[in-house]
Amino acid sequence: MCSVIQRVIVLNKKKKTSSMTTPALPPCIGLLPAGKNNLITDVSGLKVGHSTVSDGIHQTGVTVITPHSGNLFCDKVPAAATVLNGFGKSVGLVQVEELGVLETPIALTNTFSVGAMAQAQIRQSINENPEVGRAWSTVNPLVFECNDGYLNDIQAMILNDSHYAAALGAADTQFTQGAVGAGRGMSCFELKGGIGSASRVATLATGQTYTVGALVLSNFGRLPTFTLAGKHLGTLLKERLEQRPLTEEKGSIIMIVATDAPLDSRQLRRLSLRAGVGLSRTGAFFGNGSGDISLAFSTAYTLPQQTDRPMPSVAFLHDALMDPLFQATADSVEQAIIHALWHATTTEGRDGHRRVSLRDLAPDLQNLLVS
Repeated sequence: MCSVIQRVIVLNKKKKTSSMTTPALPPCIGLLPAGKNNLITDVSGLKVGHSTVSDGIHQTGVTVITPHSGNLFCDKVPAAATVLNGFGKSVGLVQVEELGVLETPIALTNTFSVGAMAQAQIRQSINENPEVGRAWSTVNPLVFECNDGYLNDIQAMILNDSHYAAALGAADTQFTQGAVGAGRGMSCFELKGGIGSASRVATLATGQTYTVGALVLSNFGRLPTFTLAGKHLGTLLKERLEQRPLTEEKGSIIMIVATDAPLDSRQLRRLSLRAGVGLSRTGAFFGNGSGDISLAFSTAYTLPQQTDRPMPSVAFLHDALMDPLFQATADSVEQAIIHALWHATTTEGRDGHRRVSLRDLAPDLQNLLVS
């Protein structure tokens, strides 16, 4: 769960203490306990892997999320998505909306590498299922993107099958956050952004407990609107940042939400919508040029590809019991965004472009949070 240090940061906001140093951990969001590692992989069965390219003008990569360790095409998981603002080039959302399932791992990457990652997913699925596109139906690749072109030479399109395979092969329950994988070249609130993750444990009125985890590809926002744990810091931090101001938001964020609660695709869409609550708390307003998309899926059951296998008999949660899951989603997404900023490191990329990390810009961050 959230550490004592994190809780003290939140509680001390009311005490106006001033003689404090930068905390070893970021502030904890909300009142719900975190899962064991405060990662999306606290939802049992999930793994996350990265493939990172950091070579001069090339600052990019791939991040892959696997919902379970089996054959996803044969054993699909229920899912649904919400498009808060559709300035994006993701692949696969149309079929997710229609059928309500995932049948490949989820890939995150830069905008111009969507096609390459989709092709890599198709090849991987064919290798695992030789009848895909022949005796069986075609596979639906699912790739999300953000534009990392400020730091990365996005026109080079250097990512290929090998990078996807490397991310998939590296998938584990423990993974790095910040400027890694798909997050390597991303910016957030004009600072260094990237990959962030968090989890929360929700207790229902019935006494049942379920885990909700979030992973974000954070690449959005204007610094003056930045809010951290309810504290508006953007204006102050902007004064410290010596660079050309943004006149409009041209970034994006992808929010992936996972849970072990038994929900159908309709209920998962409701869950995905609540990711927008956590996003808005950080100061986002879904700007014109920002592609803000969330996807939620459940690991509680799988759905078979073949008709000779029985469909599962699932006792879904009653809608009236879902409020703790909604709260857990909002809190874990907000926390994941903070983690993306917190773990990111100052990065230089193409044409001398540079993004400063939050911790480099504000080494006195704890003082700012309690002042």
